[in-house]
Amino acid sequence: MKNIVITILVLLSGIVNSVSAQAKKPTLMVVPSDVLCNQNGWMKTYENQGSIVKVPDYKRAFQESTYLLLVISKINQLMADRGFPLKNMESAIKTLESNAAENAMRGSKDTGAGVSESPIDQLKAIAKADIILQLTLTLNKTGPKKSITFNLQGLDAYTDKQVASASGTGAPSFSAEIPVLLEEAVLSHMDNFTSTLQTHFDDMFENGREIIVRIQKWDDWDGDLESEFEDEELGIVIEDWLADNTVKGRFNTTDMTADMALFEQVRIPLFNEKGRAIDARRFVRKLSKKLKNVPFEIPNKVVMKGLGRATIILGGK
Repeated sequence: MKNIVITILVLLSGIVNSVSAQAKKPTLMVVPSDVLCNQNGWMKTYENQGSIVKVPDYKRAFQESTYLLLVISKINQLMADRGFPLKNMESAIKTLESNAAENAMRGSKDTGAGVSESPIDQLKAIAKADIILQLTLTLNKTGPKKSITFNLQGLDAYTDKQVASASGTGAPSFSAEIPVLLEEAVLSHMDNFTSTLQTHFDDMFENGREIIVRIQKWDDWDGDLESEFEDEELGIVIEDWLADNTVKGRFNTTDMTADMALFEQVRIPLFNEKGRAIDARRFVRKLSKKLKNVPFEIPNKVVMKGLGRATIILGGK
């Protein structure tokens, strides 16, 4: 009987460990790099205060390039075989188009200005992926033989920091199938690449996701970060809140003046007590609500830039 109980406990432990490992897998999305889009003419141009700006046109890329679909599908398969869930970029683009139609009809109450956001930030917001896999590749031809040179960068979706990379050139082949050439090129690098991704995500799970928090004030607000509430300066109150609510109290006060504060390497939990994902917006809104309540009663506005940069502007909406 004792042996049976021990066996059951061992099996249950294995199941728990397996579920835990699956829960800790980062979600990924493969995105063609700006370089790849520019090389193939998948770009949009617009004027921004006298300067011409080029941004990727992801919809055009998928409409015009069969090989891009095949390549991304192959990488999705290789990652899925190693237990990493991937978000489908093509599906995210369709959602992006729907949101773009809504944003086109939305404008500022005061100036009529439209919503400004880069295509990659929009994709990140929709996909909610932990890591973006940015792909650059070149098809090489030497006589009848072909090969692929690739560069795959794993970028933290919140900080844009590179957390893993793999690059190389496959052996020349007579094969005309691009997915086959890609698989030959990346296969020897994939295990090390996914291992590095997992190490980064394990660190996030243990020590929190990294974001940036900025505090600013409207010009017409008569208070500032040196204003005192219950014998404590507002800037110190905010620092204390971050110390209490970040993972292991980890954050850096990069700058602090009467009018602004900048906190970097702010480590926030990946999940709340109910197991729901926490992003920078949800995290910072808790601080926003605290400042709106007694004894502070400071009206404020939360402004997001991408997934990992949040600004609270004090003194009004």
